[in-house]
Amino acid sequence: MTSIKVLPSTLLDSGTPGFYPTHPFLQIGCSHRNTTHITKIRSNFSRKTTIRATNTTITRGLESQDINERVKIVGIVGEGSVSPLNSASWYDVMLHTAKRLKWVDDGFEMLVFIDNIEKSSDQTVETLTKELHYANILVLISVTNEESVKWIQQNSQNIPNIVCFESSPAISNKLGGSFIQRQTRGDIFSKLSEISQPKKVYESEEVVKTIYEAWDRYNSDDIRFSLLVIINAYIRPVSILKNLRAQGFSTLSCMVKNCGPQVLNCLLDPNCRKALQCLNQCSPVDQVCNYQCIASYESPALEEFSLCVLQKNNCLELEAKIPEKPYVPPMNRFRGKDLSHEIAEDLFVGWLGNLDWSWRVVAGQNPAYDQFPCQYQLFYRGKAKGSFWYEPVFQVKTIDGELVWRRRKYRVKRSKVPGTFNFSVLDNGVVSNEFWTIVDVAADFSWGLFHYSGAARVAGQSYTGAVLVSPNGEYPNERERGELVSALDRCHIKEWELFDVDNCSCKDPPLGIPQGSSLHKIIKVEDLKGSFK
Repeated sequence: MTSIKVLPSTLLDSGTPGFYPTHPFLQIGCSHRNTTHITKIRSNFSRKTTIRATNTTITRGLESQDINERVKIVGIVGEGSVSPLNSASWYDVMLHTAKRLKWVDDGFEMLVFIDNIEKSSDQTVETLTKELHYANILVLISVTNEESVKWIQQNSQNIPNIVCFESSPAISNKLGGSFIQRQTRGDIFSKLSEISQPKKVYESEEVVKTIYEAWDRYNSDDIRFSLLVIINAYIRPVSILKNLRAQGFSTLSCMVKNCGPQVLNCLLDPNCRKALQCLNQCSPVDQVCNYQCIASYESPALEEFSLCVLQKNNCLELEAKIPEKPYVPPMNRFRGKDLSHEIAEDLFVGWLGNLDWSWRVVAGQNPAYDQFPCQYQLFYRGKAKGSFWYEPVFQVKTIDGELVWRRRKYRVKRSKVPGTFNFSVLDNGVVSNEFWTIVDVAADFSWGLFHYSGAARVAGQSYTGAVLVSPNGEYPNERERGELVSALDRCHIKEWELFDVDNCSCKDPPLGIPQGSSLHKIIKVEDLKGSFK
């Protein structure tokens, strides 16, 4: 008899717009696979380090800590070091991460320094020394300068959490006051020296594994997530990470009591069973791997399973709300006129009527969604008065290597402010609710930028992101780049965070809208200039 374990898969503030994000499914077994889509740079944990007893005293347990306690993080990056995030400097990446940490909790403070300590002014060195004295976490990235390494060693002895990425092996990594021991094999996972405390060792191994799997996916969401995991495990609880673990027996009891037939049907259905087996090979926090499994093996049995277990009965006892931060203002004028609800809907409808689609996605700030090639957007008014719909059409490369088309359907309702909308979708049995904002659309419809924030409540997941669209799936020209960067800034997104969508081979997309639907009300499609077919 196969053992069955329920694990929720949660990745903070990162999900799939229009899709069900990282799926908290019934998983068979408990193995994980580290999946990285960018060439990895070996972290300091992948080198052998010296083991010695720690002198750091771990103070209070997490249970007794004040959830409002401020957390101080110091980041030190190598001078001139470049990240894999579209070649942005690590300094810029970590400065942006510091801002994004504030969206989660205003009590999370991170200061970022460059490791050119020997060139720095006395005031800068004094400031860094002071910050290290009070730091809960020290993060080192690409720090290899010998003088800097020696200085850091001398001034970081009392910091309970030190994590190093692509840095000198002379600096020891530490979590919860315990130094990390390397195994002889060359993977990223570690063991603590306190082998006399097996439960603590196991839990710390899982934390290290989660941190480095997330970091090695090299996107801004996962970099922030890595730091939040450390805070949650060793400093104080992070409220939005409370969903990382399922309820164990109560979850299984709920499933057996309420969803026995659906669970059995899923296990007997080849595609549903393959989906569970595929998910079992993914890290619970690897949203790319998780959603590829779901999109590869969609089936009615899979939908019925998640509809019963998650949506109807919330057997995982999870909860999530749409993030309130960052606040992104909608555009307020278009072609010299104040933006109305009708004009805003027309902007979504876009090129549909002139072309067979409203927009094509060029890039987005979401690693799970933007891995899929050939993304088309269809916005249209329904037959019922006041109804408005959104249908994304996209390709999925399945686990078996086959390219298949997928399609979703959202109900769209106007929000209070013109240019803002409430979206809802039932995706593989789970409801996602999203708040969309039209940030900018060029006067000639050559490009647009839409921001979203959403939550799959019973999946315990919230997320934010944006999509850059154009009529032909191509990036805006250099002349328009300034306006695009300005629009991204209003979303609090850097251009280097975007993932390009592969629009090279998109044969025979299953487009079309329901008969009786209508398109523009105010903007006439024949007024749109240019040919973008």
